[in-house]
Amino acid sequence: MKNYSRRDFIKSSAALAAAGALIGPLSACKNININTKSGHNKKMTLKISSHLLKQVHTFTISGFSRDTTPAILAEISYDGITGYGEAGLPPYMVGQTVETATQFLEQIDLSQFSSPFLIDDILTYVDNIAPNNTCAKAAFDIALHDLVGKLLDKPLHLLWGYNKEKAPSTSFTIGIDTEEVIREKTLEAAPFNILKVKLGVDEATDKMLVNTVRSVTDKPMVVDVNQGWKDKHYALEMIHWLHEKGILFVEQPMPKEIIDDMAWVTERSPLPTIADESCQRLVDVPKLHGAFTGINLKLIKCTGLREANKMIATAQAYGMYRMIGCTSESSCAISAAAQIAPMMDFADLDGNLLISNDPFKGMEIVDGKITLNDLPGIGVEKI
Repeated sequence: MKNYSRRDFIKSSAALAAAGALIGPLSACKNININTKSGHNKKMTLKISSHLLKQVHTFTISGFSRDTTPAILAEISYDGITGYGEAGLPPYMVGQTVETATQFLEQIDLSQFSSPFLIDDILTYVDNIAPNNTCAKAAFDIALHDLVGKLLDKPLHLLWGYNKEKAPSTSFTIGIDTEEVIREKTLEAAPFNILKVKLGVDEATDKMLVNTVRSVTDKPMVVDVNQGWKDKHYALEMIHWLHEKGILFVEQPMPKEIIDDMAWVTERSPLPTIADESCQRLVDVPKLHGAFTGINLKLIKCTGLREANKMIATAQAYGMYRMIGCTSESSCAISAAAQIAPMMDFADLDGNLLISNDPFKGMEIVDGKITLNDLPGIGVEKI
C-alpha cells in the first residue's frame, strides 16, 4: 500500500478502531456474583512480590545483553482462592523497574469493588491510575483473569471460546553470539519446529548468524532485528537476502519512529514484516496497517489480556498477521499469553525455557507446539 493511501486509511479508520474493537470476552461476566451466605463479607486482597529470573545463556539482542531479568508478581485473593499474575521487566521497558512497578501496584484500592467479576470496571480503574506502567498493569490483569477463571473453574481459553488445538508451534529464540555458541544453541533447539534468530548488528555478523544456523539445520526460521537496520535501502537488501535463505518473516527491521520508511520497505518486501517495538497498545494497530503486515502482541506492552483481546480483534479486522511474543518470564506469564495463542498466526512463547529458575508449572511445549492444559484460569501451579 502506498504511503498516501496508508495515511488516508489511518484517518478514516481511527474511529473504527476505538469504537469497534471487541471488549475482552470475560467482560461479559461483569454482573456475575458468587451467591453465598457470606458473599457480602468477601474482599479482594492484593499481594506484591518480585523475583529475579536467571538466563540459561547470556541473552544478547541488538543493543544490549543480560544474564538476569527481574519480574514483578501480583497475587489477588478472594474467597480463599488466589489468582497469579507476572510481568518481566527487561531493560528495554525503559523506566519500568521492580521499584516503579511495586509503587504503582501499591496505589490500587480494591475495596471499592464488590466482585472480581467486575473485570472491565476494575481494569479501567487500574489503567487510569497513572500512564505507562504497562508491566505492572499486565501483572495485575493476569492475576485478575486467573482469579476469575479459577472462581468459574474454567481455563480462560475455554471461557473465551478459543480452541486450544489451534495453538501454533512456538519459535525458539537464538540470541546474538559467537559461531560456536550459535551452533550449540541450535542443537539445543532440536525439539522445536521453528527457530527465531536475533539480528541487527552489522551485515557480516547478521549473515554469519543466519548462515551458522543454516549449517546446522534447515528448519523454518524467522528473524528479529530489534530496530537494528537504520537505512531503508539496506533493510530491503537484507530482506531479499533473507528471502533467499528461506526466512519466513522479519520482525521490527527498522527503528519504531520511522514509520514512513518502514511502509516503503513493507511495500517492496518479499517477506511479511511484523511490528514489535512499534506495536505497544491498541491505539497503535490502525497506525501500523500498511507499514507492517502483522503485529507482535506482548502482554507487558499492552497491559495484559483484556487489551490483547481487543488488539486481536482489531488486527483481524485489518487483515494483519497476529503474533504473540514474550520476554524472559516464568511459566506464569507465558501460560497467560498462551491462553490467546489459538488466535495467533505465529508465536514466540519460549521465555520460560530460557531461564533456569522457573517458580511455576503451566503450559507445555509438546513436539514444538504450544499445548494448553485444562487447569482453570491461566493454567499454572506454584512449584
